[in-house]
Amino acid sequence: MNRLHPLSAVTLALRRALAGLFVALTVVTGLAAFVDFVSGAWMTVAVPLGFLLGGTYGIVYYFRFEYEITDTTFDVSSGVFSRRSREIPYRRIQNVDVRVGILQRLLGLAVVSIETAGGGNTEAVLNFVSEEEANRLQREIRRRTAKATETQEKSSADDLEDVPAADSESARDRNEAGDPIEHPDETVDGRGGEPSVDHESPSTAAQRRDHAKREKSLFGLEARELLLYSFTSFRPAVGAALLFFVFIAIDPVINHLLTVAQPVGGPEDLETGTAGNYGILTAVSFVYAVAVTYLVSVAYTFATYYGFKLSRAGQDFVYERGLVQRYSGSIPAEKIQSVTVTDNPLQRLIDYAGMWIETAGYGPESSSGSQSAVPLARKSRVYEFTERLTGAETPKFLSPPELARRRYLARYSIIAGVIVAIAFGVSLATTLEQWYLAAIVFLAVPPAAHLRYVNIQYFVGEDHLVVRRGFWRRRTTVIPYYRIQTVSTRRSVFQRRLGLASVVVDTASSSSFSMTAPTIYDLELEDARDVNITSRKQLQRTLRERAQDDDLGLTVDFT
Repeated sequence: MNRLHPLSAVTLALRRALAGLFVALTVVTGLAAFVDFVSGAWMTVAVPLGFLLGGTYGIVYYFRFEYEITDTTFDVSSGVFSRRSREIPYRRIQNVDVRVGILQRLLGLAVVSIETAGGGNTEAVLNFVSEEEANRLQREIRRRTAKATETQEKSSADDLEDVPAADSESARDRNEAGDPIEHPDETVDGRGGEPSVDHESPSTAAQRRDHAKREKSLFGLEARELLLYSFTSFRPAVGAALLFFVFIAIDPVINHLLTVAQPVGGPEDLETGTAGNYGILTAVSFVYAVAVTYLVSVAYTFATYYGFKLSRAGQDFVYERGLVQRYSGSIPAEKIQSVTVTDNPLQRLIDYAGMWIETAGYGPESSSGSQSAVPLARKSRVYEFTERLTGAETPKFLSPPELARRRYLARYSIIAGVIVAIAFGVSLATTLEQWYLAAIVFLAVPPAAHLRYVNIQYFVGEDHLVVRRGFWRRRTTVIPYYRIQTVSTRRSVFQRRLGLASVVVDTASSSSFSMTAPTIYDLELEDARDVNITSRKQLQRTLRERAQDDDLGLTVDFT
């Protein structure tokens, strides 16, 4: 069994000691408020004692934490008072993620997170090991995972060979663990299942060099593309993080906003302003907040995707990225559920797009399993990459009927009417007189309805279903039929009145790309039923063909 890096004992001890100090402080403060004989003088004993006990607990935890690579599982043992032992089968491992922060980089340390398919939770975290050990663990576990998956799926393919068409659904259920790729004879570094060693032997070094040779670069984010991606991306979530700092320094922020707003008619202070002054201050504050959020978003995106590159290593896509904190990990090809090309209006204007891969379970971007494979590149290059990865034919998109456009026109007209009604209500309670100017929103109704309509498209191919939707962040999702879990036709009250329906396509991912499954909106009912039935038939056909031909699914060997 192996232990974490000795510096991990220092960090654990310090972290636990501070936690113990805080607990002691909180307990004594709480007791002093309700118990007469407890006073603040107890702090002189309780706080050092809490600090000492917490630090001791951290050191003991370090010595009780052990890990080991075995032939079939990655084993982790931990716990001080309650011992916990975990055996993680290689076939369940989704990713081995290595993170290296600035301080960790200076100390030569790294954090290794082991994630499993079927959920976004981290199964095991090694905090900290040396960078050399982190790379060894990542390489070794990846190799053993590929071998375990290959063995299991070969067995599953043998079991599925003679499954009749009527039993295709049950065959699919037995095949949900994952599908290997087209070249099962190619492993990450060609080794068998030897137990790991603490120090790199000559044979291990040779295998590492062989692995480096067999790793093939697929995509690298150039400096120009990184800057374009940073300046054409906007992350509203950054604004929520900035609110925390605003609340900490609320007075300086308000004074600064008053200073900025005064030249354009803002109030001199919050006590003497008029309604008009306050309106200007509100508008200036909003614009200022958006601008600051955008600039922070640019900096965050730049730091996150600095040095991004995607490579092929055996059965995995391997990625590296990050400036302040360096990430590296893998995307198992056999767990890919769908591929999504994304772009926003700015990116479409310069003819660029990105590509995301959605897997069955964990994703380093979030717990949803969505992972960026190509942050930004020329649209033609991204679509070519997507088609070569999935094997999908170039789609010939179809659109919903014109009735759908009229439906959006009516929907947005109602929304505009509500906005005008709200403005009128505000005028009744305030000094606002020109409430009717809010009717200008009706000018945006026709273009909004048109843009929504033209960005809803779909393609029912021979082996893939392609779904496009969205304007502000348009998503074009390519779904292999054999990855479909359910296809459902849904109709709201208004859709039933108009004879329309939406088709929802679910895969085995823990969560879809945008928290909703890919959906083809507002088709004619008969067309929706045809898409539903065709998708189901193609699903059964592709499962039978893959069982008979031992087709191993998506391939990384397309370059």
